[in-house]
Amino acid sequence: MTADQEPALLRRWTTTLLAARAGREGPDPAPYGHNLLARWAEPQRRYHTVDHLRAVLDRIDELADQGGEGGELELVRLAAWFHDAVYRPDRSENEERSATLAEKALTEAGLTPHEVTEVARLVRLTTTHDPDPGDLNGETLCDADLAILATDPDTYREYTAAVREEYAFVPDDAFRDGRATVLRHLLSLPRLFRTPYGAAVWEEKARENAERELAELTDSNGP
Repeated sequence: MTADQEPALLRRWTTTLLAARAGREGPDPAPYGHNLLARWAEPQRRYHTVDHLRAVLDRIDELADQGGEGGELELVRLAAWFHDAVYRPDRSENEERSATLAEKALTEAGLTPHEVTEVARLVRLTTTHDPDPGDLNGETLCDADLAILATDPDTYREYTAAVREEYAFVPDDAFRDGRATVLRHLLSLPRLFRTPYGAAVWEEKARENAERELAELTDSNGP
């Protein structure tokens, strides 16, 4: 897939970057958008694809429209573009490498040091999805990224199947153990969703889905 096949997403990227620059001079946003879309379309991806990027951007818009969550929404949207821009299932430093890419690209693209630092911080925050209280930017990005957990059961199973495909090189037992660890971490959080809208609309369904998946993984592993 090329950026030419995703003109609407490329327009969203351009609009977001120009809004973040707030009238300041800078290079043409299009080459950066093309590069990012090419990354999101890499063949090793099954869940962390252009569709996931689009879904996260849509959920950010939903949070802004429904809850008026505040924060620096253009920086949150930029962080969504970069949060899985570097993605190799067999590596553990994807978020850090994605944040480094954001720092380099957005500095070139005309953002201020504060803006670049904030986008990179948000990208790194998706490692834990555990923003501090009052971190409006972090709450919005993390809620949007985790919103897949709150989908209907069939969509949730498609999501988990796609994640398993990305980790096809991992043996079943090891995958179940690793996935169960991720789910236990998420379920141990006081709240999966930190924005008022996310907590009200997504929390209950997400916990039901995650708890069901964890039970299935545990059953597969035996007692």
